[in-house]
Amino acid sequence: MMNLSDKIYVAGHRGLVGSAIVRALRKQGYTHLVLRTHAELDLTQQQQVYDFFAQEKPDYVFLAAAKVGGIHANNTYRGEFIFNNLAIELNVIEAARCFGAKKLVFFGSSCSYPRLCPQPMKEAYLLTGPLEPTNEPYAIAKIAGLKLCEAYNAQYGTQFISLIPTSLYGPNDNFDLATSHVLPALICKLHQAKIKRDTHVSFWGTGAAYREFLHADDLASACLFLTNTEHAEFLINIGTGQEITIRDLITLVQGVVGFSGDIVFDSSKPDGAPRKLLDTSRLTQLGWHASLGLEEGVRDTYRWFLENRGDIPLTQTTQTS
Repeated sequence: MMNLSDKIYVAGHRGLVGSAIVRALRKQGYTHLVLRTHAELDLTQQQQVYDFFAQEKPDYVFLAAAKVGGIHANNTYRGEFIFNNLAIELNVIEAARCFGAKKLVFFGSSCSYPRLCPQPMKEAYLLTGPLEPTNEPYAIAKIAGLKLCEAYNAQYGTQFISLIPTSLYGPNDNFDLATSHVLPALICKLHQAKIKRDTHVSFWGTGAAYREFLHADDLASACLFLTNTEHAEFLINIGTGQEITIRDLITLVQGVVGFSGDIVFDSSKPDGAPRKLLDTSRLTQLGWHASLGLEEGVRDTYRWFLENRGDIPLTQTTQTS
């Protein structure tokens, strides 16, 4: 159990996951948070990371820092995605071990499961088949992080846990159309189309792929729940257990944003993995369930977007989903 006086380091505290964890920690009364921006601490640089841990010696570490993006970004910047994520994981996890962190939470990705994985995806299905080619470098880096935590627990007796969240969204998400994940890209693109009074909007793929979505605040809730709950599992899926087609998701976001034009699908572009539904039975058996419905979560995210990112320049970019 974390004490309110424990020193807690949240890596990537400005991002989607990290900011949600910080909100959840502060809401529960944790005040001894250690936070660093990328300019203050480059996690890909080993010496910087070791010097930081030697000075701060955090009791708990939430490793939410990562290089992330959607299909286009993953497929275009393949070298950057595998190198940066491997470097961050290796440096932070090793430093946490060396300087005596009581527990570390590492965040994997649902894309680490095989492309044609049986649905819903159980934790045991990891490494049982080929990965989705468009995000393979990122997935391999995340698998390495999961296995690093598992190996350290076995050899050194650490208490490092790995969580695999489904597709995430929420405040502080990346809404850049060239690099964002599907849901924030939909919000931004449909909002821009409404502002420009476009008659139609085009999206990648057929719209037939299924996806599961989890609000970042629900992920943070599950994260703190698992950190403060005794359990034997080092690897746990985090999700809602519900899925939606990209076509239906676009319709939902279109209604929230208020865009009245037509939706066009470019089937010459990839859909990505056909389905990505997580089996969350390990988590539900421990007593945790998501609380935010998808429409409620999208409305919350769109409100945040309007208040904080409504000034994103209008663009003709169509590479989103």
